[in-house]
Amino acid sequence: MGRMVRTPLARRIERRDELNDVHLLLPHFDERAVDDVIQSLKNTDDVPPADAEDAKKVVTLKRRPGTEAVFGSMEPLVTYRVNAHRAQSDIRRYQAIAQRLTIDGIDDDAWEKAKANAVAWIRESVDKLKKLGQFDRNRKALTRVALSTVAVQSVTGKREDEADYVIDASDLDIERQFQEAGRALGNGLHQTYWKSYADRDPLEVKLELIVATRDAASMVELERRSKDAFNALYDSSRAAIGKLHEQSRMIYDRLRSASTTPEAIAWQLPDTIDFLRDPMELAWDKHLFVEGKGEFRSDLGSWEAGILEEELKRDDLVAWLRNLDRKPWSLEIPYQSAGKAAAMFPDLVIARKVVGEIKFDILEPHDPSRYDNIEKAKGLADFAEKHGDVFSRVQLIRKLHDRFARLEMNRSDVRDKLRLVTSNDQINALFESHT
Repeated sequence: MGRMVRTPLARRIERRDELNDVHLLLPHFDERAVDDVIQSLKNTDDVPPADAEDAKKVVTLKRRPGTEAVFGSMEPLVTYRVNAHRAQSDIRRYQAIAQRLTIDGIDDDAWEKAKANAVAWIRESVDKLKKLGQFDRNRKALTRVALSTVAVQSVTGKREDEADYVIDASDLDIERQFQEAGRALGNGLHQTYWKSYADRDPLEVKLELIVATRDAASMVELERRSKDAFNALYDSSRAAIGKLHEQSRMIYDRLRSASTTPEAIAWQLPDTIDFLRDPMELAWDKHLFVEGKGEFRSDLGSWEAGILEEELKRDDLVAWLRNLDRKPWSLEIPYQSAGKAAAMFPDLVIARKVVGEIKFDILEPHDPSRYDNIEKAKGLADFAEKHGDVFSRVQLIRKLHDRFARLEMNRSDVRDKLRLVTSNDQINALFESHT
């Protein structure tokens, strides 16, 4: 017997993370049975993973007073959301973000410009196909239908092939293919293209669009241009997007994450977070989020604890974050595993004050015996190459000769050597020579 208590709205609440929880109240419950249920909910192989915990051990942490400058300096920071949303074509993503920017009043002309760009790019593809002599051939394949008949005598059963012949495709069939082209493009672009050339033969305009969308090279080029335009539009509007409410920002994050390849999005931390801890665990200083009495307790692993102790001795350290796995606010870094994008969550994010400026570091202690050691190391190096301008230190750390050795991914010579690594022994050699 129990009672389920959930949030009143089927969406995330921006300011109070505890309002995003669902609570199950179980009087006189079997603790072992509840633990089994929790573990089942976390089993990603059987069901979609859920973050289920015993409410007695979950506390709501709020921003530590005095860290306003740290949070205010996080605007340039980025994260990724790997496989968080179903991939969409770059054509659809570009049109969708332009539409949202216009609806949200960030760029009143973005949607019209995006549609105009798409029409112009399709037209360029058509002109290119005509110049190469491919258009007429492809057009003929669409408008002419080859038929052949076979006659069988009823008495002898003998087959007699008759002459093949060709008929013109009906307007209805061309319309069907036009609608298929529209589904390939999305956002009604087929109608936009057709209306843009309303002064010409309507059937011919439809055939142009059909030919262009069925040409593989043309679609690859259209995807490339749309992706570049999406990124340029997102980057130019990043500051304005960051000022929207969380629900509106999530729309842009979903579009950013819906790329066929992982894309960086702005990393923003909420005002409060839920955190699992035992009240008897060790308290740590200078964490970004704290309990009501100003303390932060966590059971860090031996490596994380040792590294953090070294960092807390630094005079320039002002705050740090225990980065948890798969939280809506987590810092997430992509890497390639068996040819597919996977996600890693570095353990520690450090904030330091250097000559009056807040610098951010990523520290990732990683067991060298794990199967994904090389893949994650290369993913961290790729991240540092792209975003080393906003993260001052990006370090892969391991225990070496009773000390913590740090491989700095912001060094180009380290990244170059790491790209050639194929074994753990070679990574070990890198640690020996560069730490």
